[in-house]
Amino acid sequence: MSQLPLRAQLASALGRTAATLSRATGRGDGSVIGGRVGLMLEPDLLRKLAADRKLVLVSATNGKTTTTRLITSALQEFGDVATNAFGANMPAGHVSALASNKDAPYGVLEVDEKYLPEVLDTTDAGILCLMNLSRDQMDRAAEIWLLAQKWRRALAGRPVHVIANCDDPLVTWGASTAARVTWVAAGQRWREDSWCCPECGGPLDRSGFGNGSQGLTAAQMADTNWACRECTFRRPEPNWVLDGEYVTDPRGQHWRLDLQLPGQANRANAAMALAVAETLGLDPARALPRLRTVASVAGRYTTVERDGRSLRLLLAKNPAGWLEAFDVADPALPIILSVNAQGPDGRDTSWLWDVDYRILRGRPVLVTGERRLDLALRLTVAGVPFQLCDSFEQAVGLLAPGKIDVIANYTAFQQIRAEFGRAV
Repeated sequence: MSQLPLRAQLASALGRTAATLSRATGRGDGSVIGGRVGLMLEPDLLRKLAADRKLVLVSATNGKTTTTRLITSALQEFGDVATNAFGANMPAGHVSALASNKDAPYGVLEVDEKYLPEVLDTTDAGILCLMNLSRDQMDRAAEIWLLAQKWRRALAGRPVHVIANCDDPLVTWGASTAARVTWVAAGQRWREDSWCCPECGGPLDRSGFGNGSQGLTAAQMADTNWACRECTFRRPEPNWVLDGEYVTDPRGQHWRLDLQLPGQANRANAAMALAVAETLGLDPARALPRLRTVASVAGRYTTVERDGRSLRLLLAKNPAGWLEAFDVADPALPIILSVNAQGPDGRDTSWLWDVDYRILRGRPVLVTGERRLDLALRLTVAGVPFQLCDSFEQAVGLLAPGKIDVIANYTAFQQIRAEFGRAV
């Protein structure tokens, strides 16, 4: 790493001090305020901190924090890695992450989808991991095809190496202008935002378009392939293929994931992480043992204890995220649902109507959070019996000792973490 200019060194040091004070006074983890202070003193601080590092940017609607953690864990095989481990995924958070580990030769940064073009331009990162796009915070980020279009424009003519999920048509379209793309067949469970071709607007056909994808049965190929009926836009041939618990690499070798993190979504995240790691020269045989050590990510999947109750915390911020949370949740257990609508969540809760809550029928359901009445109405229409609670503490107290699943959106999740001392 080259020496930072004096102004950048001062800005970086003062930012770290602000972050330390924030943590010491209990105002937060400091990952945002530290970066803001640094950028006030040196507006070009992110560019200077990113210089001379091997930098990976990770962006998606869902799974950014987990995939960032998995890639970081793998690359620690090489040495220190600077990363925004707790999800501060805008430029201020990136400054804090790089400043806090200024000598690390590698950096892995989770990036908000909307900010990706700006951060890519500022950092000149060499590798970009793109996983999925679906509706999320419409009041802030607008329509997702506009985000894909911004990605597409940002990548055109840029030498960055993109690792992209070819099972998501919007991601494929956004990534296809890049000079070099490694395609990963990581799956796409939520498809309600990608029935139309982003290239011409025609319908996407998701069956009968087998293209010889390695390692998949005929039924799986029919399920994952897609093509536009009216233009030439279609799913690229993947270099990596996820099939259940196994990932097939570009040489045809199969690797069993065997993760501690639960669910198909996390297996998809791990497949993307393996592809990124190999791009940086790390063989899957060395990367996989490190991926298997990850059991919790910024509180997600953590199990906490209270008064004889064992609560597993799951995060779901949008319809696609709720679908993945339901995949992980145990149908035999009672479940607490908590929804807020603060700034980081998006003020509009109409997305609740895109979630199919009927899967919760037959189990005890308790509802809390600032927007619990919105969720209560949605569950009523879905025919799901529930108990309305004024607080999370009340909801926990109404359940008998034993195992409980908890699904919450972003700020509700952070409030619950705070109650348990921000368990990670």
